[in-house]
Amino acid sequence: REAIEGALTPALPHVFIMAAEQTEKAYQKQLGVNAGFAKSIKNKAPGKAGTRYYKSVGLGFKTPREAIEGTYIDKKCPFTGNVSIRGRILTGTVKSYKMKRTLIMRMDYLHYIQKYQRYEKRHTNIAAHISPCFRCFEGDTVVVGQCRPLSKTVRFNTLKVIPSGSKAGKSFAAH
Repeated sequence: REAIEGALTPALPHVFIMAAEQTEKAYQKQLGVNAGFAKSIKNKAPGKAGTRYYKSVGLGFKTPREAIEGTYIDKKCPFTGNVSIRGRILTGTVKSYKMKRTLIMRMDYLHYIQKYQRYEKRHTNIAAHISPCFRCFEGDTVVVGQCRPLSKTVRFNTLKVIPSGSKAGKSFAAH
């Protein structure tokens, strides 16, 4: 019994860290990382000291510091999960951020009318997954990249959040 407890002692700090992130019914863990288990292969496991997996999505987007050093577990995150970005890269403003890890982005564009040789304004709402490594509010500008279907309506993943100037909205300047 003492030999078993001695073998599990080094893994205990990982168990306490992992317990804070367990909010779902199923046990949440990163693929290829043996954190919280007695056996761990430190040489072959990716990340810092083999405890966290993260990657670069490429296309000139930097991996956020929170994705590298954070403790969240999100299998749909483009930086720490099993999702690859391919296809279109779109930019828009956050219209709604009321769902869990999903936002609604409004993308404005111009549509050409050939008969009148002019453009008209149009918009579309796009649902995108947002990783816990980002802090996002309504009105912020986001850059999203296309990925495989993550749910019935979500086909995009947030790659970058550009905060809006002020969160207070319109205000008058005092003279």
